[in-house]
Amino acid sequence: MASNRSTVSGRYIALVGLCSFLLAIIFTFISEYFASRLNSIILSLIFLVFIVLINIAADIVGTAVTAASHVPFNAKAAKRIRGAPHGLQLIRNADRVANLTNDMLSDITTTVGGALGISIVVQIIKLAPNASQFWLNILITASIAAVIVSGKAYSKKIALSHPDDVIFFVGRFLARVEELTGYSPFRKTRPPRDKRGE
Repeated sequence: MASNRSTVSGRYIALVGLCSFLLAIIFTFISEYFASRLNSIILSLIFLVFIVLINIAADIVGTAVTAASHVPFNAKAAKRIRGAPHGLQLIRNADRVANLTNDMLSDITTTVGGALGISIVVQIIKLAPNASQFWLNILITASIAAVIVSGKAYSKKIALSHPDDVIFFVGRFLARVEELTGYSPFRKTRPPRDKRGE
C-alpha cells in the first residue's frame, strides 16, 4: 500500500490551482469551439464522449494509485522492467496523483461536460424550435450525470480489482513518453556543482 505521508506542499497546492484554471480555460474553449463555431451536434457529442472518457480514466488512475502496492514495483524496478520505476514513483506520490486525477481532471471534465451538454441543447433547439428547452436541459444533463456516475462506479471496480496492473500500465506509458520527449514528471533538476559546494 502507498505511504500515508503526504507529499503535498503549499507550493504544490498553488501550482495545482493555477493548472486547474488553465486546463478549465483550455477545455471550455475547445468545447465552445465545437459547440458554437463548428455548429455540429455530432462533433459536439464526439467531444462530449472524449471528455467523459478522460473523466473515467482519471478516476481509474486516482483510485488505483491509492490501492497499489510498491512491493511488486520494487521487484520489477530491480529487474529494470520498463515502466516499473515510473509506477513506483506514482505510488510514492499517491496523494498528489490522486489529487491531480480524482480532483483536478475529474472535476474539470465534469464541469466542462455539463457546459457542453447545455451547448448541445442550444444546437438542438436551433434545429427543432418547437422542442422544449426545459425538458431537453433536464434530459441531457441527467444523461451526462448518469453516464459519468456509472462510469466512475465501474472504474472503481477495475481500479480496486487490479490496482497494480493499472499503475504499471500508466508507468509504461510515462516511460514511453520520457523516451520520446525526454521529459519525466518525477525528474528533479539538480543545482550546479559549484552552488552545492562540491
